[in-house]
Amino acid sequence: MANVSVYNMEGNEVGTMELNDAVFGVKVNEHLVHMAVVAQLANKRQGTQKAKTRAEVSGGGKKPWRQKGTGHARQGSTRAPQWTGGGVVFAPTPRDYTIRLNKKEKRAALKSALTSRVQENKFIVLDELKMDEIKTKKFKNVLDNLKVSKALVVVGADSDNVVLSARNIPTVKTAYVNTINVYDILKYNTVVATKAAVASIEEVYA
Repeated sequence: MANVSVYNMEGNEVGTMELNDAVFGVKVNEHLVHMAVVAQLANKRQGTQKAKTRAEVSGGGKKPWRQKGTGHARQGSTRAPQWTGGGVVFAPTPRDYTIRLNKKEKRAALKSALTSRVQENKFIVLDELKMDEIKTKKFKNVLDNLKVSKALVVVGADSDNVVLSARNIPTVKTAYVNTINVYDILKYNTVVATKAAVASIEEVYA
């Protein structure tokens, strides 16, 4: 099992923790990780883009002038794409961008992402992360103590003050154990998790 240092909110090392290899020590499957990221980004798309083709714009039923003898190029409709007010050639239409991964693939991708962060020494464990009041400055001080700037902070239950204190920091995102995902784990340079959150992750995904 991998051993990681445990820090307090002042940035001091207060012990070590063994991570479960079933979650934090798996073989990294880069292909699955890539599929998970692509799926997540694709599933965010609304797919509601729409433009009208020449069949859908109004007008254009009559041939604008006779075929020959005018000196103009031949034209069949004023709603052809080259005319002002004409239709779009390959107009986008509403579509579903959803990409589906099965449950095993999602779990394997998440484990691979977490393992990669542990292997790169970008996984920090805190003994606890509690705040008596909503204060962005105090939360920022905790990150400075840990020498972390761009981070995904994973917290356990009853961490509303922590979440609200972090929401105004653009380089930080907070997540509960049941909302972590592959894209966020890879997007942020460091994953910071409390001991309680790590225990919950191991309980859910081991």
